[in-house]
Amino acid sequence: MKNKVLLLTWSALITVVLLASLSFARQGTGLIGNVFSDFNDFSWQLDEFYDIVGPTKLNSIDVEEAKKNITVSDDEIERHRYRYGTLADQLSNIHDQYAQRIADAKDAGNELLMNTLIEERDMKLADIRKNFESDAHVEAKIRKEKEKALVQYLNDVKANSFSLPVAYEFTDVETGETYSSGDVSVPAVYKKQFNAAKGYFKANSLPGHNGTNGWIRTSDYGNQAASEDIQITTSVKTFEGTVIVPKSAVAKGGVLYSQYKDFNKGRLATYVFWLLGIIALITLLTVMKFQKEWVTGTAIADWYADLKIDLKAAAFFMTALILVGYIDSKSSNLSNFFTYQSLGRWGEWLTSFLIGGVVMTTLFAFQLVNGVERWKREGVLAKDIKNSFTLQFFKALREMFLKRSIGVQSFILLIGFFLAGIGFIGGFIDGIFLMIYAFCVLFLGLPALYIFVRRSAYLNRIIVATEQMASGRLNEDIKIEGRSPLADHAKNLNNLREGVRISMTEQAKSERLKTELITNVSHDLRTPLTSIITYTDLLKDENITSEERAKYVDILDKKSQRLKTLIEDLFEVSKMASGNLELNKQRVDLTQLLQQALAEHANQISESGLDFRTTIPEEMLIAHVDGQRWWRVLDNLIVNAVKYSLPGTRVYVTLRKVGDSAEFVVKNITKFELSENVDELFERFKRADTSRHTDGSGLGLAIAQSIVDMHQGNMKIELDGDLFKVTVTVPTK
Repeated sequence: MKNKVLLLTWSALITVVLLASLSFARQGTGLIGNVFSDFNDFSWQLDEFYDIVGPTKLNSIDVEEAKKNITVSDDEIERHRYRYGTLADQLSNIHDQYAQRIADAKDAGNELLMNTLIEERDMKLADIRKNFESDAHVEAKIRKEKEKALVQYLNDVKANSFSLPVAYEFTDVETGETYSSGDVSVPAVYKKQFNAAKGYFKANSLPGHNGTNGWIRTSDYGNQAASEDIQITTSVKTFEGTVIVPKSAVAKGGVLYSQYKDFNKGRLATYVFWLLGIIALITLLTVMKFQKEWVTGTAIADWYADLKIDLKAAAFFMTALILVGYIDSKSSNLSNFFTYQSLGRWGEWLTSFLIGGVVMTTLFAFQLVNGVERWKREGVLAKDIKNSFTLQFFKALREMFLKRSIGVQSFILLIGFFLAGIGFIGGFIDGIFLMIYAFCVLFLGLPALYIFVRRSAYLNRIIVATEQMASGRLNEDIKIEGRSPLADHAKNLNNLREGVRISMTEQAKSERLKTELITNVSHDLRTPLTSIITYTDLLKDENITSEERAKYVDILDKKSQRLKTLIEDLFEVSKMASGNLELNKQRVDLTQLLQQALAEHANQISESGLDFRTTIPEEMLIAHVDGQRWWRVLDNLIVNAVKYSLPGTRVYVTLRKVGDSAEFVVKNITKFELSENVDELFERFKRADTSRHTDGSGLGLAIAQSIVDMHQGNMKIELDGDLFKVTVTVPTK
């Protein structure tokens, strides 16, 4: 938890340093030493003033003079004339528009309305005919529309007002005429002079045209049916003078007071943030130096290490992209944020700071450090690349062409479907694409589809035949068609069918072994149980002596322990077979564990008359195993050697390290003759003593085998006449 807090704190400091440094690089020179008049909002309002003071006050256009300069071209006349179609089309449309209305008025007996509609219709018809008879008539109508739009536009220009409380005094350099508003001699928060030395003020007659001829569209001013352009001749006049914004405007209660206050607040807050960036940088270089332990050795680091390198690269790229985007976005308008503060903006800023800044910086550091630490280990980077999705994809792509015909056909189909989608969309764009698309569909797509359907049908027949084989119906071969890879697959499945038939013999053998297993279990459980019942009945006799009673009780105890051992072993084997047994792996010294196991059975070994020869390493041999379970393996193998070795012979026990594994070997001469089939010795309740007179359960090797398998080890039995050898290996890493 402490490491997490330290990492998040470090990430927050890094984010502050990045935001402050980039903000200073972008805005430092522009913000330090600036005054209110350099403020963005103020500058925009000044630009607005300079743009419209010319058209509205200093150099306005005369409306009547502008009307005289309106022109109408022959193209405009033609477009207006045929705006709604040919003469016949327009006359027909008007007749259709009024026919039903006139008929309704006549049916209603409203003669006045009927005559009015007829008169209105005839006027429109006459106007349409005149449009096609006289260019002058059409020109007059267009001119009237343009004059209306022009008047509206110029009135809109003159109606513009200044949002700033500006005082100005301008003198026309050519005429000497003076234009003024307000007092330019009062104290000012902004003041600019125009003269020969500092540059004259150029007043345009239209906003934003800088002396070039302007154009307006009649459609923007009520004439939606036409969109003819009106050219307006503009002019530029030269002025000298003074423009000010009085200080009273930024005083408390002034028009610009809130903007002035916001500007000073934003500038001060930005300075404070830059100072915080310096403090954060000093902190990072002194008391908060990054420690890689903050991001390594955690549970999430182990989970992250198992991810494919492709996913890591994509996550790293996305994290860096989001972090860079956040820093770039927030640093560019930091002063603007501090200028216009609100609770909602603070919430949004803090949220983005935590997610886009702190979290992304944390993830970036986590991925970078864990990646570097992992790939510093020799061979790990190459292994990660080898196991990546990208290489697996290319490997799969290569394996797609193991059967070249299938790979080529699949690739062609994929490309074909892709191009078909493009062609289908292209058909809506241009008719020529539709023709090409139709040709490709008829002569390429449909034949490919035919082949694909036939192959798919054959594949389905093979799948159905395979399902029949799986259900046990092995009488019919799969029909082989042609020389395709599917035909080869069908041939292989037929061979597999023969293999399944052969395996039926093995299955019969398995049933036999199962029967033997049940018989052996019944025998081994019934024998001690019968003894327990018999001696219990004997104990009920009141006439037996105390010596006999003690003897019977001792026999009962032995038989009970024997029955208990059988049942416990049976339950343990069942647990292992069902996978319900859990291992508690720890660092275990196998050398010490073997020494303890031999010491545990020292008396049995001594009484057996066997000569145990042990070879054990002097140093520790460490492996990650479940000590209790591994003790059971050693115990079972040693007990097995004691019980089933020929008396007077030698037993060799060896423990050594072989590569990255520990190897445990037991060799002895068997007391009983063994079958050459080694696998039978791993079967449950299988014993070397076929008469089953010894005390073994027949589960020892089966239990040992299961435990070794659970440790990803290996257990092997070798027979050479009466020489019996068991070799157990387990990884030490």
